[in-house]
Amino acid sequence: MAGNSDQKLIFSSQPQGGTGKTLADLMSRARLHGEAEAFVMSAVPEDLVEGTRFVSCQDGELILSTDTASKATRLRFRQHEIMEAVRANELFRYVWKLKIKVSPGRFDQRRKPEKTRLSKENARLLQEEAGHTKDKALREVLEKLARHVQD
Repeated sequence: MAGNSDQKLIFSSQPQGGTGKTLADLMSRARLHGEAEAFVMSAVPEDLVEGTRFVSCQDGELILSTDTASKATRLRFRQHEIMEAVRANELFRYVWKLKIKVSPGRFDQRRKPEKTRLSKENARLLQEEAGHTKDKALREVLEKLARHVQD
């Protein structure tokens, strides 16, 4: 929580044109985070890299984020080998805990499913079944379905 209020103070206390130092600080932090992410992701097994992100490492707790729960489970199963590989770097030598968060991708608009037309063979089978059915209502439904033949 303190980090969020510190960030607000940095942006609000700067005069209109005095963002040079803050921007340089943010850029250096982003660069450091990118390097750390590249190193941590090299320690993650290849089949789990896609959809997995490095979030942070604070107080010996390494936090990763992944897009599916099944991938999170597989990461947790292999957490000891990931932490062992990560500890090879001086920045992460005190990592003692791996926390995995599931963060699904953003919702993407799905297309409305297209109705597939009935093949002639299936229509013939429905018509045949309708002929063998004694129930009048069921026979009418089967015949109606059989009329939805693909041209």
